Amino acid sequence: MEKLLQREIENSLKTLNDGKVILYPTDTIWGLGCDATNPSAVEKIYKIKNRQQEKSMIILLDSIEKVSDYADCPPYIEDLINSTNGPLTVIYQNARNLAKNLIAKDNTIAIRVVKGEYCSELIKRFGKPIVSTSANFSGYPPPVTFDQISPELIEKVDYVVNVFRNRVKSVRPSKIIKLESDGLFKIIRE
Repeated sequence: MEKLLQREIENSLKTLNDGKVILYPTDTIWGLGCDATNPSAVEKIYKIKNRQQEKSMIILLDSIEKVSDYADCPPYIEDLINSTNGPLTVIYQNARNLAKNLIAKDNTIAIRVVKGEYCSELIKRFGKPIVSTSANFSGYPPPVTFDQISPELIEKVDYVVNVFRNRVKSVRPSKIIKLESDGLFKIIRE
């Protein structure tokens, strides 16, 4: 398995570095991903999903220390993330160093720090955040397993990762909270 995992990471890295889109297992559900700093790659995902650009997407990072490179990160956020059961996506203020078409109109960005052998290793080696949006067409339910992904969607991506296709990590996407400018936060999705 280790050799296969490394090969899939290498193939994914090549695809991401070429500005293309991968279909990959995140720490929650299967997702579409690309280089979060590449506007044309981000645009490809919007087109694949038939998603309106006003609906921003999540980015994934491999460590909490990197969040401040892409948004304002209050000092208490690590404790908040560590005290939450399950994956937590946080919407941060003052997004920066990302593709402009990825940043919400209010200048926020949703970031999740991932755990898991494939995702965290891929992001660490890529050295930049990766977009994560569910592997479905806009308006349809997110797939829980690889088998639930539309064949039409699979045909539109540049690379399909070939590990963990039978694994069910989560039955739903991550929890989402939004940090407000006053330091408080509100729950967006339980």
